[in-house]
Amino acid sequence: MTIPNIYLLYGHHDGKLFPDLPREKRPMSVEAREARQPWILLSPALSAVMMLLFVPLMFIVVYSFWLRTATGADQVGFYLANWQEALSDPFYRDILLNTLKIAAITTLVCGLMGYPAAYFIARSGGNKAILLLMLMLPFWISYIIRTMSWINILGVSGALNSAAMSLGLISEPIQMLYNETTVILGLVHFLLPFMVLNVFVSLDGIDTNLEDAATSLGATRWETFLQVTLPLSLPGLAAGGLLCFVLGAGTYITPMVLGGPTDAMFANLVFEAIITQLNWPLGSALSLMLLAVLGVLVMVYNRYLGMSQLMKGLG
Repeated sequence: MTIPNIYLLYGHHDGKLFPDLPREKRPMSVEAREARQPWILLSPALSAVMMLLFVPLMFIVVYSFWLRTATGADQVGFYLANWQEALSDPFYRDILLNTLKIAAITTLVCGLMGYPAAYFIARSGGNKAILLLMLMLPFWISYIIRTMSWINILGVSGALNSAAMSLGLISEPIQMLYNETTVILGLVHFLLPFMVLNVFVSLDGIDTNLEDAATSLGATRWETFLQVTLPLSLPGLAAGGLLCFVLGAGTYITPMVLGGPTDAMFANLVFEAIITQLNWPLGSALSLMLLAVLGVLVMVYNRYLGMSQLMKGLG
């Protein structure tokens, strides 16, 4: 009987059936094969993540310790000047705090506006698919085009000022662009569908029999919503909030197009350092600083709520 036939007959190998064979030539046990199969199947995806995410991130980490010289060249080495500047300069700290504030306000507004819309879609019955399609339509248009469209709406010669002047409501155009309010407006326009989708997934998974049971026990529709529907949908609301906050804090197009000189967000500093000044070391340190802050937020979310609900909303 050959070695493979013996292996198939016993169905396992404990290392004692073939004591005379070298270890690398001994047949693999069933348990070892089963343990290795998932990694073999995941190897293409893991390789892609490694090459497209982990390796570039390591380059950014290395760049952050280089030094930008007066001649414009990057001096290779291990220097802490970029990190000292990023962590000690009040300019960067204030813009980081302002970025977190704008992202928080945007997330709050998206939650207040997105929850009723998601509730309406989840309870719309046969029209659910059409409403979801309408919700996804903005994603078919470039984010930059959608952001710049607000210039034609809120600009001095935009649609809103033109309509107000034609109706005699104002005598001269009002400057409505290039401030923090328009930045938040543009971010809400961009992020609101993400909030609606996450809340919808949570609401759609709630068994409506629970609401009927609460109503049959004497609860009003408002009490049923507060005591049954809202608590069960909070994971989706939290997932949408996390997604809106992270995407809002990391954007630079909206404040660049709709914001003024004092409304820059932290991602604009990274863009300015790398693209305009060609200062890769400082830009790398600033980007890692923002990544660390947002990473802590994601870790806190994962610790208390888990990432499963967020994956449902993205799927």
